[in-house]
Amino acid sequence: MKAKILILTAVTLLLVSCGTKKSVPAVATTPTVTETKATELTPELAEGKNLYDNSCARCHKLYEPKKFSQEEWKPILTRMQKKAHLDDVQMASISNYITSQL
Repeated sequence: MKAKILILTAVTLLLVSCGTKKSVPAVATTPTVTETKATELTPELAEGKNLYDNSCARCHKLYEPKKFSQEEWKPILTRMQKKAHLDDVQMASISNYITSQL
């Protein structure tokens, strides 16, 4: 009789320990303006990022936009436009993306 009670208790404890879930309380957060800027890109900026990632990475590693100031980026982008065979509209898109990340 004691063996049955011990087995029944052990099985019950096993089922209870496997069946319980500890839930983390959900905290509703709304992103601030700066968080939204850093994580979400408008379609125009996403196109600029895509051009930057794909056109520039063909020849060299990509630099973080914050590595250079806006004034430092201007001659770099002008020089690279010719090498990457990008038109003015594509360069404006890349420039807008980089400026948005500064």
